[in-house]
Amino acid sequence: MACRNIHAMTVFAFLFGMASVGGLIAATLIPQWRITRLITFNKNAKNVTVNDGLWVKCVRLDGSTACLVYDKDWYSTVDQLDLRVLQFALPISILIAVFALMLCVIGMCNTAFGPEVPNFNLAKCLVNSAGCHLVAALLYLLAGALSIMPSIWVIFHTANMSKKFGPLFSPAISVYLAIGSAGGMLLTSCLLLLWYCACKALPSPFWQPLYSPPASVYSYPAHSYVSPRYSSRSRLSTIEIDIPVVTQVP
Repeated sequence: MACRNIHAMTVFAFLFGMASVGGLIAATLIPQWRITRLITFNKNAKNVTVNDGLWVKCVRLDGSTACLVYDKDWYSTVDQLDLRVLQFALPISILIAVFALMLCVIGMCNTAFGPEVPNFNLAKCLVNSAGCHLVAALLYLLAGALSIMPSIWVIFHTANMSKKFGPLFSPAISVYLAIGSAGGMLLTSCLLLLWYCACKALPSPFWQPLYSPPASVYSYPAHSYVSPRYSSRSRLSTIEIDIPVVTQVP
């Protein structure tokens, strides 16, 4: 597998990464992280459902889709530690994942439109497609881990609240959407790392596998015979004979 070719694994990784970033953005914006259902035994009143989001809170009556109370200042007054942590973790994860997605695009464009044989005079300054995909894989891994851990914590914290105060609380759709998006980022990271390990050339540096020259370039003989300069010819003989000198090729 050559690093300078576009393969199905990199395309699938790009699609999974884009879908995961979109899902994480949706989970961050949807105000349904925890549902609190308040049940009344009054026949003339309706049950109330409270949807806690990361930024807003919505209070609805059963059978109604409109918010009876819409708290726009909930992001600053949230008193639940797991949601407060998600307010910082998810935006950072989105930024990291977007940067990783941009690196994937740069790597694929460099593969598709870049020269097959780069300029070796600038080899130390170039970042090729494999290097972009490797860094993107590590960023996807970081973004997925940063978003999946507090999202899972919401499930356990909600279960703990139900044990203390009764079966009133339940995790909402945003929790599972965030966990699925984080899992998609981890899968994207695995795909990119597998592609990198499969295409990486051994003589190349670990972090930047540049173009691998043909095998004939590396197939130098152990010793090469170089004719010495005329100034180094033997003067002990009246017949000038070029004496080959054995030199070690680095």
